[in-house]
Amino acid sequence: MAFEEIIKDKQAFVLGFDDVIYPQKDYLLQVYYLFSEFMAHSEQVDAKEILAFMKVAYEKEGAINLFDKTAKAFNLPEKYRTNFALLHQNARLPLKLLLYKQLLALLQEIVVERKTIFLLVDGDPAEQLNKIKQVEWNGLEQYLKLYFTAEFEAKPAIDSINYILSSHKLNTDEVLIVGSTNTDEKFAQNAGIKYFNVTKLI
Repeated sequence: MAFEEIIKDKQAFVLGFDDVIYPQKDYLLQVYYLFSEFMAHSEQVDAKEILAFMKVAYEKEGAINLFDKTAKAFNLPEKYRTNFALLHQNARLPLKLLLYKQLLALLQEIVVERKTIFLLVDGDPAEQLNKIKQVEWNGLEQYLKLYFTAEFEAKPAIDSINYILSSHKLNTDEVLIVGSTNTDEKFAQNAGIKYFNVTKLI
């Protein structure tokens, strides 16, 4: 799909973050790597085995209850639950997080056209800010306006997008919401704003 078709007639773009800007698994798998290394040091268990287990469990069933599954499989003490949670908020990653290639090109085109980019980020603000700081933005960070949905009523309620529209004096027909989930789509519908599913691009 040509970028021109996506951005024409729009002045502002409201994008999600996880699995919209970059693949969320790129962050989580690095967190799991760091946790496995910590467990190897603290509990003298095999880091490679823990990481392999966590990777398979995540790919099959997602991130929910992953500590419980790992702790049970490797007999890890409950006290490490806190470490696991804190790693999500403050991990220093071995590798930078890379934007989807096509999404990067789209954002660069939006900047060239002097249009506005908003990041409307779901999830825990501390964790998400930690991620944002470790993304390779290729210079785009100076053009982003950042908001967290945690500061408003949760999607698909439209408090957050209404605040953005009001604060920046935008009309709904000037804006495109870019997301990846059914909730994102419902959010756009509730706001009366055109929606674009990023999976069509990436």
